[in-house]
Parts: sequence; C-alpha cells; structure tokens
Amino acid sequence: MSDLFISDLHLSPERPAINRAFFAFLENRVGKADNLYILGDLVEVWIGDDDPSPFTRELIQRLTAVTSTGTQVYFQQGNRDFLVGGKFARETGITLLPEYHLLTTAEGKLLICHGDTLCTDDLDYQAFRRKVRHPLVRWLLAHLPLKKRQQIAQDWREKSRKANSNKADNIMDVNGNAVNAVMERFGASMLLHGHTHRPGVHLLEHGKRIVLGDWGKQGWYAEIGCEGIELLSFPISAEGTI
Repeated sequence: MSDLFISDLHLSPERPAINRAFFAFLENRVGKADNLYILGDLVEVWIGDDDPSPFTRELIQRLTAVTSTGTQVYFQQGNRDFLVGGKFARETGITLLPEYHLLTTAEGKLLICHGDTLCTDDLDYQAFRRKVRHPLVRWLLAHLPLKKRQQIAQDWREKSRKANSNKADNIMDVNGNAVNAVMERFGASMLLHGHTHRPGVHLLEHGKRIVLGDWGKQGWYAEIGCEGIELLSFPISAEGTI
C-alpha cells in the first residue's frame, strides 16, 4: 500500500485521451493505494460545483467510485480549479486541504502544495492570484450565472496563454528564496509541488524538492512506498491507454 500524488492533469472535454488515462489510473493504480493527493489543476478550468456538464458529472462519478472503496482522496486547489468547493467535496467524498499541508513520512516531514505561490518572480500572476482568491471575489464569481462564468473562464485562459508566451522561463519557475522560506516555516525537509510543468528532483542544502509533471504524452505521479518517495511516469497513448 502507498500514498500517491498527482497534479496538472488539466482534464477537459477537449482532452479525451488524458481523461481516459486518468480514469484508468484511478481504476488500476489508485485502487491499490491508501491515499491519493491531488495537488491542483486536476481540470483545465472549474467554473463552479454546480456545473451540470457531462464531463463534470463523469469526473464526480469516477472519484466517488474511488472513495467508496475506502481509498482517501485529498485535494488542494490549483490556479485552474480554485473554485472547487464544499459541494464537490461532499459529492465525491474527497477532503479539501489548505494551501500548504504537512505530512510525516519515514524520510522526514513532507510539505505539499500546488506550487503557484512559490513563483514569486511572476509579479503579474501573483497580483491576479490575490485578486481572484479574495473571499468577496470568490463569492461574486460563485453567484454569477453559469454562462457568464464560462465566458469569464474562457477569457482568463486566453489571457493566460498570451501572457505566458511573453514571459521569461525563469519568471514562471519557483523562487529559491520562497522555497527555503516556506520549508523553514513548516519545518519540512522535503517539498512536493506541481504547477511549473518541470518534473524533476532537486537536492537542497537541507533536503529536496520534488516537482510533479503535467499530463500529456506522459502521466506523472509521486509515490511514497517502502522505497521512500519516488517521482514516476508512464506513457499515455493517443487513445488514452496507459
């Protein structure tokens, strides 16, 4: 038995192969695990827990099938799905986690997060994040008509793509000082995050940082088992088989 960690799948109706790969992962791999931690951006965009689309309903059903077997599923909001809320949690049986969450492992204390808060050099994004995460803005978004939220989400996606295409690579990566500060604050020797789409294991002066990859031609996950924590991947076919 083990703990599994994933992020940045960006599931959507426009990515059926990735959707199928995730559902196969849930059935074939997660069912054998104790816990699954989803560290944000599970979906490309989340417009609210009241979304009645077939894609959203299937996602809820698939996650419910996992939690109903006894596997615990934990969820941290990412920049794409920060509107995931209590209704979704109740329907699926998942547990929502705060922005940072500390786990105790055989290797030491592991801090998990989505990772966008660590990209402090991207000043424009951090300003946008503070704005949309404000409780009043979140409340207003949640109470807009569904079609209006869909249009806002589409506008944000287009603006994000255009903005990121003009940013230097280092700006969109984590800031080393921010990493050190948050690990020190929580007393962690290891940090696990996603968001940057730059999978890898980075050795630090007093520990290590593990970065989950986004799902595309490969699916990425981390696993805590008898060998400690490992960063793993598997190929995803055009049909979504793994």
